[in-house]
Amino acid sequence: MEQKKEKKDSTIKKLLSHGGKHSKFTYIGMALSGVSAIVVLFTIVYVWVTAKEALLAYPNISFEQLAPNAILALSAAIVGALIYIAALMCTHISAFRIARNLRTEGMKHLMKLPLGYFDGAGSGKLRRTLSENIGDTEGFLAHQLPDMVGAYVTPIAVIVMLFVFDWRLGLLSFVGIIACFLPYAMMMGNSRDNMELYMKALDAMNNEAVEYVRGVPVIKTFGGSIFSFKKFNDTIDEYKKRVSLICQGYRLPMILFQALLASLSFFMIYGGIFMLPKAESTLELLVDLVFYILFLPTCNTMIMKVMWMSEATGKAELSYQAVKQILDAKPLSYPEITQTPTSFDIEASGVTFQYPNGKVNAVENVSFTAKQGQTIAFVGESGGGKSTIVSLIASFFDVAEGSIKIGGIDIRNISEADMMKHISFVFQNTKLYKGSLLDNIREGNPNATTEEVERALQQARCEDIVAKMPNGLNTKVGTGGVFLSGGETQRIAIARAILKDSPIILLDEATAFTDPENEHEIQLAMASLAKDKTVILIAHRLSTVKNADCIHVIGGGHIIESGTHEDLMAQNGEYAEMFQEYTAAFDWKKLAERNQGVMA
Repeated sequence: MEQKKEKKDSTIKKLLSHGGKHSKFTYIGMALSGVSAIVVLFTIVYVWVTAKEALLAYPNISFEQLAPNAILALSAAIVGALIYIAALMCTHISAFRIARNLRTEGMKHLMKLPLGYFDGAGSGKLRRTLSENIGDTEGFLAHQLPDMVGAYVTPIAVIVMLFVFDWRLGLLSFVGIIACFLPYAMMMGNSRDNMELYMKALDAMNNEAVEYVRGVPVIKTFGGSIFSFKKFNDTIDEYKKRVSLICQGYRLPMILFQALLASLSFFMIYGGIFMLPKAESTLELLVDLVFYILFLPTCNTMIMKVMWMSEATGKAELSYQAVKQILDAKPLSYPEITQTPTSFDIEASGVTFQYPNGKVNAVENVSFTAKQGQTIAFVGESGGGKSTIVSLIASFFDVAEGSIKIGGIDIRNISEADMMKHISFVFQNTKLYKGSLLDNIREGNPNATTEEVERALQQARCEDIVAKMPNGLNTKVGTGGVFLSGGETQRIAIARAILKDSPIILLDEATAFTDPENEHEIQLAMASLAKDKTVILIAHRLSTVKNADCIHVIGGGHIIESGTHEDLMAQNGEYAEMFQEYTAAFDWKKLAERNQGVMA
């Protein structure tokens, strides 16, 4: 129990550490909330005193006799409410600042993380963490934390009052309250573990929902079946399972808890009836009994608050842990003094890398050289390590063993700004952000003139795309504008890379979403893009790599074969088999299209 409380305090302190000088308002708000809880209790006390005086004086009741205590009861209620409002104002000031600081720190830290981190984290999970999880901590600090202080202060004050007015009825009430806490203890036994599993399932479902929606164009492009929905469906089933387990575990304890809470007043009435024969003054005991029956609803509220506060604290802990996972993610380390490459040969030597939480190496002992001006291609089975190699060249991740050098300089000694300046990317999942077509292309070179953009579009063979846009280059892309096909998006990405004019080009499945006509245009665009550049090319369509200076066949994280297209075909090995299968499939597709045309 002490360990759990220590963890709660630790989480609260860590949250408050993000508030700076504004954190003091949280402590002020907590103190005011405790004072408010005590002051509000006096409303019931003075109501009871007023009622007792009226009952004992009956039928000779005078307003002058009852008015002072009635005014004190009203005053206690008003003052308690005002103090509570002041408490919430203080905690809100601190909570809003902490939430703002957490989001700012989170976004700034994300900007420092390598791009590979975002593939593993998932956009849905990051959005939920920076939006909803931080929102949960804000609500906890603004509302639940001051209420929690009141929830813990109230029982102490209540216990004192229960025994002050009549120790016998107080003991009876205390026994009833303790009985209510027994099923509550049953509920809270493993609630934190259940909540943690629930939050993980919710994160996974949200993440898969976002990724699935974003993948709909791919599924439609390739005629995906219902099985493409499987991973998302599995996360929904897991979420359903967790919710069901939590509900089933809470069902019986919650029924007992609510039943005992609702029975407290009846318990007091029956207890009072048994005490009446031994009472010195029946009227005094009845009056006291009325007070306790009036007072017990406050105890009900108190117990419910304690229960919900524990759940809110657990949820805030898990939410803050999710935020801390982002803040604790380590960016790539760069030396204080970095070097700038003057030539752009790429040399990989004994490169080994394993993804976080991976069980085997994604690539192992990989070595190759790409001279400046050469085009080097990687082909092979899916999951073999091709994209991993490209990600390591771009410093999306840091190599575990070995080294990658650009112009003879280890990329770990090149600043991130220089890496991004010297490398252009065209990936299969290229995205255009919401804005004009011109702004999307200018992302490669924000200072480019319109004439330079148009020249890049011409070299990327994108004139037909711009021609059909309603407002030309000023056409808005995305929500409220036009949407481009996968092949068109990739051609625009190539135009962006041409405009950037970097000496190193990384192409990962740049023809993934294209039909044969688009593929031909992209190949011409890529030829223009690759002129005098060091090009690293990944492709499943082997027709795009035939003219590469060197082709490396990747399998199981290793380079299996290397050479030109002619050399590899002469070896009659893995590449030759792949190319023959690709050619046969392509010829079959052309025959099927021709037959379909004849039948039409």
